[in-house]
Amino acid sequence: MFRRHAFSLTISICFILFSIFLFLPKQPPSFLPDTITDNLIWPSVGGGISIGDTERNEMRLGLDLQGGTRLLLKAIFPENFEGNSDSVIEGTIQVLRKRVDGAGVSESEITLQDNDKISIQLPGLSTEEARNLLGRTAMLKFCEPANIAPFDSEACDLNGEFVQAFGEVENNIIPMSGSLLKANSYVGTDALGNPAVVFEWQGDGPEISRQVTSRLIGNRLAIFLDDEALSAPTVQATITDIGQITGLSLDRARQLVIQLNSGSLPVDLQILSEQSVDATLGQDSVEQSLIAGQLGLLLVCLFMILYYGFMGAVSVIALLAYAVITLAVFKLIPVTLTLAGIGAFVLSVGMAVDANILIFERMKEELRRGRSFVSSLDIGFGRAWPSIRDSNATTLITCLILYSLGGGISLPGMGAFSAPLVQGFAITLAIGVLISMYTAVFFTKSMLFFLGKIKFVRKITGEEL
Repeated sequence: MFRRHAFSLTISICFILFSIFLFLPKQPPSFLPDTITDNLIWPSVGGGISIGDTERNEMRLGLDLQGGTRLLLKAIFPENFEGNSDSVIEGTIQVLRKRVDGAGVSESEITLQDNDKISIQLPGLSTEEARNLLGRTAMLKFCEPANIAPFDSEACDLNGEFVQAFGEVENNIIPMSGSLLKANSYVGTDALGNPAVVFEWQGDGPEISRQVTSRLIGNRLAIFLDDEALSAPTVQATITDIGQITGLSLDRARQLVIQLNSGSLPVDLQILSEQSVDATLGQDSVEQSLIAGQLGLLLVCLFMILYYGFMGAVSVIALLAYAVITLAVFKLIPVTLTLAGIGAFVLSVGMAVDANILIFERMKEELRRGRSFVSSLDIGFGRAWPSIRDSNATTLITCLILYSLGGGISLPGMGAFSAPLVQGFAITLAIGVLISMYTAVFFTKSMLFFLGKIKFVRKITGEEL
């Protein structure tokens, strides 16, 4: 038992120290007093650590906290279009969301307006950054060498080396584009076990692919997204339904799969308007909210100490550890904090305190029966655990439902819901609940176990209880 608690406490302390380092910003927040923000006091190291190619300097904030950009796009349908425009628009929105999410822009809002217009709100991006991001959502193009192309078509690259590849179906000239690809590309292996990108055509894709690849055997077929060449593999054989791209590294293959699955738009998009959006909540409102949150946390800590004494003080330490670890996880993932996300975090703080109250009440009952502090600790935690487990499990189930509905799940007779803000709330709350369970069950219990071995502590607890 001693080794188990020692290991648990050691791991918890390591988590806390790393979380403090990760969460601590390089620069002090503007709302702190000047005596604290003095360079001589504020540490020079902080959360600006690099993870891969990403540097986590600051918390990622949503549109309501930091502002961003709002764009209005119009779907441009081809002449003599006879398909279902609603399904085409829905597919376009799905592709846009994949692109935006793949770029790491969370809590974005993509909504339909006036049947053929799409409104997009991107937090933390300037109008130029948003324009560049959405510029990458153009249709994927498959291009062939200009010197052997049977059709006169536009150039795919600046040098004119490649031009748009076409095929002919029922006397109709059809471009070989990403709209003919199924969004099910994956990373497989070739005959030698090396990474390969496997893709599948749909609709007229197999026939177009057969025509193009049959005349390109031994030549390159380039894949372009806007003016960027994604890949230019050499055609080895005629491809109909399913093909593969070889000669790639594993990382490049995975990247190409993402681009193939999310790079095709059913229709072209025209930017009608673009504007910068200020934060819904001003700087003063954010600072006042932070002060209110700090005051609320202080009152909770005072209540726990005054009512539960020594054990309440331990719960305060665990609560502070929970807050630091949770915020560090938010920064590490990263989680986009919105007003709804902050509300979920505050709610999870209350649930963390509730778990400690259940545990301490069971411990007090066992101490009144004359059991030792360590024995009361084990029995109290054992009696409280089913209630903590069940209450948190129901909360996690609710978070799962909210996340699923917020992601655009379709319900019979009710249509599809899409609410990224609801998803953010669910993710924030779920993370808070899981970490609160850890701090309440492992960290608090291990601290109480070792403190209970101290004669002075046993004396204090005996007098209070």
